[in-house]
Amino acid sequence: MTEIFWKNKSVVMTGAGGFIGSHLAELLVKYCKHVCVLVHYNSRSDEGMLELIPRSIHKELEIVFGDLRDPFAMRKLVKGRDVVFYLGALITISYSYIASSGYVNTNILGTLNILEACWDEGVFRVVHTSTSEVYGTAQYTPIDEKHPLQGQSPYSASKIGADKLVESYYRSFKLPGND
Repeated sequence: MTEIFWKNKSVVMTGAGGFIGSHLAELLVKYCKHVCVLVHYNSRSDEGMLELIPRSIHKELEIVFGDLRDPFAMRKLVKGRDVVFYLGALITISYSYIASSGYVNTNILGTLNILEACWDEGVFRVVHTSTSEVYGTAQYTPIDEKHPLQGQSPYSASKIGADKLVESYYRSFKLPGND
């Protein structure tokens, strides 16, 4: 079996309150020495889907409430971590037509804040997630990574921007991302 690159590492994950994030948190607890997860701050202290994972796993998590748009909080979040799993994003395509600036601020500026924090703090690796929405309506199938990017909504455009920022930090600074 191939060695898991995050095994026995201190990791942080953003977007932990979502469906995929909550399940990834469960997996990370099994392999990592320390798992810190970021949940978007809200006045109810609602942990989202994390509230549904088994209590035995939940108690192993360090849960931090914060906002990707806060560069100071992101630096504090990643300090001393080996790996960052970056799943945080503002989602829902339909609402992006109404509140476009929120998507740009969270998905693009939030990504920049994470990348800057990881670069400054010497994080070993950043694992960034994207969405199939960056490809828009299929020009051919099956869609592969050579498919043209199409910003068909403010949401998809903000995710394209985030993806390209991650790529630029890898190419410009060799920040280990999804290489």
